[in-house]
Amino acid sequence: MTFNPDSDISSGKASRRGRTTGIAVGGGLGALALVLLSQFLGVNLTGLLGGGDQGTTQEDSALEQCQTGQDANERIDCRMQGASASLEDYWQEAAPSIGVDYVGPQDFVLFSQAVATGCGNASSATGPFYCPPDQTIYIDTSFYDTLEQQFGAESGPLAEMYVVAHEWGHHVQNLAGILQSSQDGQTGPTSNAVRVELQADCFAGAWAGAASTTEDANGVTFLQPITREQYTEALSAAAAVGDDRIQETTQGQVNPHAFTHGTSEQRVRWFETGYEQGAGACDTFGVSGNDL
Repeated sequence: MTFNPDSDISSGKASRRGRTTGIAVGGGLGALALVLLSQFLGVNLTGLLGGGDQGTTQEDSALEQCQTGQDANERIDCRMQGASASLEDYWQEAAPSIGVDYVGPQDFVLFSQAVATGCGNASSATGPFYCPPDQTIYIDTSFYDTLEQQFGAESGPLAEMYVVAHEWGHHVQNLAGILQSSQDGQTGPTSNAVRVELQADCFAGAWAGAASTTEDANGVTFLQPITREQYTEALSAAAAVGDDRIQETTQGQVNPHAFTHGTSEQRVRWFETGYEQGAGACDTFGVSGNDL
């Protein structure tokens, strides 16, 4: 998806955080943090988790170099900044229509290798995730290389921004009380865990469907209309992080009883539902298992 070069993306929430200390994913995360991460990760990469390393704590730094849509078209950090500006504009308008009193995430942190969060310490292997206690989205942008090289997703700006929009959807769910009310520890094709993730995919699709209408403070649209090629790239990213695809790639077999995010087909279908019908069509908790 291409940004309008003269759009103002400086209102985006993205910031860059340096390496942190005491990282030991798999051993250093507490039980609560592990549960939270397994529930709220944008993708199920627990089979790839491993030990992290030590680093030097650094404060978040604003992406002051990311000012315009042209910057977003040229640099991935700025693209994340632009995506967050567009998502903020979209949800301020859309959230009330689904009964959510919207306030934006506290932060959207881009990190490298390891990061300390309100859910505990995490490494890049964790994948993108939303942490409810600090209401912050965390992404190591090297994840996009993994998505393409290891899981076969097509690359492209909209595919990248789909991941951000999915995590933003978890923030909306957190505001609505959905994340807390759906935590029952169950897994499987019709579990609450799967319904949470598919709804976040639907919310991502709803944003994508309206993204070319979101505007900066000057009334300039952030993004140009989605092309068919870009839409296909986003669907490819959604398919790449289906439980069945991830399990087949990492374990060599598919175990539906362990599903936490939905199949590739489901993730694509719910993204398409949001894209075509908007956020109001994203009630994944109101459909039967056969229709999920």
